[in-house]
Amino acid sequence: MANPQEAALDYPLRDTLPATGSSIELAPGVRWLRMPLPFALDHINLWLLRDRQEGPNGWVDGWTIVDCGVANDITRAAWEQIFEHELGGLPVLRVVVTHMHPDHIGLAHWLCERWTTAEGGECRLWISATDWNAARMASQTTTGFGGDNAARFFALHGLTDPEALAKVRARSNYYASMVPQVPGRYRRLLDGMVLTVNGQAWHCIAGYGHAPEHIALHCPGLDLLISGDMVLPRISTNVSVIDIEPEADPLPLYLRSIAAMRSLPAVTLVLPSHGKPFTGLHARIEQLTTHHDERYADVLAACARRPHSAADLLPVLFKRTLDLHQTTFAMGEAIAHLHALAGQGRLRALPLEGGVLRFETIG
Repeated sequence: MANPQEAALDYPLRDTLPATGSSIELAPGVRWLRMPLPFALDHINLWLLRDRQEGPNGWVDGWTIVDCGVANDITRAAWEQIFEHELGGLPVLRVVVTHMHPDHIGLAHWLCERWTTAEGGECRLWISATDWNAARMASQTTTGFGGDNAARFFALHGLTDPEALAKVRARSNYYASMVPQVPGRYRRLLDGMVLTVNGQAWHCIAGYGHAPEHIALHCPGLDLLISGDMVLPRISTNVSVIDIEPEADPLPLYLRSIAAMRSLPAVTLVLPSHGKPFTGLHARIEQLTTHHDERYADVLAACARRPHSAADLLPVLFKRTLDLHQTTFAMGEAIAHLHALAGQGRLRALPLEGGVLRFETIG
């Protein structure tokens, strides 16, 4: 395997993937979809759950969708294939979104409108309140994802390349281009809440650090965990500081969130948003924890040699060439590591020099 850590994980479906516009059944009433993304990370996994809910005219059989894909014509066309061939003629009853990032919520408004009918009632969005509000704000102004404020924030942290900063400024509608609208009504998901889906209990697990209030879903009866982006099998989850919360310290929040998932059974089949379904949740949590411990050590070693800005740390933390999309995520993650170590009392910020914030080791 390309990643030797994968030897500690098991992929029950091996290399089998659902083709765009089709699905694979993973458990009774649980189907896996895969949609394309216009990034280097070129796909997102979405989920269909067979469901039954009470509508205005009695009980209605249908489906719950978990996560949506970005708002573009390719993804809409893939969904139309799903509707035609994979639903058995039944409607979509609700749309559950794990968090507010564009690949997860982008088509929520379109899906809810598409499936709101007089017979079945309103197809409602279900999401945490924090992420619903964050998505609504971001779809109206791309704060944190591009524009002047993001460019100034990255410049403060050492990204001084004029071409890169100009591209960040130009992305003033970056989020809205993939999430043009967010449903104006929603049903709130809370940590510990139980969704009953076709007689099965799905427990909401709130997680922090990657998104404001990410909701994963665990079904004990099926030994399944829809992990969203909190636990991914091949890549580490992005944990970033962005300009709207410039002093944030999200990395300890993320690590505590995934540590809490150790209480789930070892046999749990993890359904991640990227990569393939796998077992080995406990091993993967250990890998991710070790990964960040190693990155902490890399940052400390670099800052012991000389003060570093977040931009200075990009080649330390990321050993590959980054495009602009990846660079913005990498900057946020480098800042997150600096803030975590400063919060632990192992680094301190120096007075601004040349308008750039740098950190040095303490002691």
